[in-house]
Amino acid sequence: MSRLPVLKTYKIFIGGQFPRTESGRYYSLLNKKKESIANMCLCSRKDFRNAVVAARAAQPGWSGKSAFNRSQILYRIAEMLEGRKAQFLEEMQLQGIDSKKAEQEINTATDRLVYYAGWCDKFQQLFSAVNPVASSHFNFSVPEPTGVVSMVADANSALLGLVSIIAPAIAGGNTCVVLASEKLPLCAITFAEVLATSDLPGGVVNILTGTSAELLTHFSSHMDVNAIAYCGNNKEELKLIGENCSLNVKRFFHWNKDWNKDENQNPYLIMDLQEIKTTWHPIENIGIGGAKY
Repeated sequence: MSRLPVLKTYKIFIGGQFPRTESGRYYSLLNKKKESIANMCLCSRKDFRNAVVAARAAQPGWSGKSAFNRSQILYRIAEMLEGRKAQFLEEMQLQGIDSKKAEQEINTATDRLVYYAGWCDKFQQLFSAVNPVASSHFNFSVPEPTGVVSMVADANSALLGLVSIIAPAIAGGNTCVVLASEKLPLCAITFAEVLATSDLPGGVVNILTGTSAELLTHFSSHMDVNAIAYCGNNKEELKLIGENCSLNVKRFFHWNKDWNKDENQNPYLIMDLQEIKTTWHPIENIGIGGAKY
């Protein structure tokens, strides 16, 4: 008798831990021959709510880290991804991606993490401003993190689409909850294993698997989510997100991009997920003898 393989059940990633979905449901991931290659968690609304709680708890600590320290952590993630390249290559091929394209995608994803690591301690200098005002004040405008961001990754990308949206979000001090590709989810959970073994604090990135049909309403309507980035191109889903975002004036970004192109890595993606804080400070004029006027 031929042996039945023991398929891996890829769990989800919430708060730095790997729980099973709260609902206990899963779906079988099939290859091109319609053979089951893995069991994937089918996440529920409760899983998403747990992920938002974890992301909100982690956000003050993550945004409070120095920009240089965030840069070090993103670079460390790139190091860990480089070290597990063979595993990602095997999983991509298992999902039907040819070896040459898979290797290129892994290399680009790694380089993208290094790219955003370099921007962590530079974008604030570039996009901050000292504003001219007609009074005796200093007036400064500085970008600050939006907060918790829900993200729907590119459904046609195994790894690069996921990395390309997570990296600018966390480089800017945000935390995020990400829905991985439904048809190419293996590398998303393996990337979560990379995050868990890097220096990234638990809850900064949370990764769920499942269907956008079930979860998109919750991703776009949750009242403790500050912004959503959506990488799909479904008109009905775009309409749903727009309507739900209006409930708490949530910021909505449609990042429908070809992530293989270098022009789609830029600091403006970091700035999409920033708020501009403006501070006024009075100028004290000091005269002779220390008198203020």
